[in-house]
Amino acid sequence: MKKIVPSLFLFFTLLLASSAQAVKIEFHTFENKQQEQLYFKLIAELRCVKCQNQNLAESNAELAKDMREKAYQMILKGGNRQDIVKYMTDRYGNFVLYKPPFISETVLLWIGPAIFLILSLFLLLKLIKKQQKEPIETLSDAERDSVRNLLNNSSKKI
Repeated sequence: MKKIVPSLFLFFTLLLASSAQAVKIEFHTFENKQQEQLYFKLIAELRCVKCQNQNLAESNAELAKDMREKAYQMILKGGNRQDIVKYMTDRYGNFVLYKPPFISETVLLWIGPAIFLILSLFLLLKLIKKQQKEPIETLSDAERDSVRNLLNNSSKKI
């Protein structure tokens, strides 16, 4: 037991150290603070099209790295936010945007939750009204006496 604990400690230390080395850090230099702010704002807003739900800043995918590099190059060449977003959507589609525009292709995305909510409320109200219309069955006097006798007999046995 005494030999297992140090071995496990060494194993987990090496495991964590190897994963820390696997992360590549990108450094970019900008001409001014506005370019740097634009870059970080864009990579936080744009989605990695390979990853399920990660923005470009969080993703370690090669595609995300390429997208970050393209955004960086476009900013250095004087591109503004609209130019870069247009380039990314032209190339990768509206999926690259966390907030897609309200257009014919995304209508269901925008109004779908409202339709679902209205339909759910309608069904809930219909169910409540149906339950209110159904009469509550009451016990007859004979049934009530029978239940009392059963309860009294069972309590005497306990």
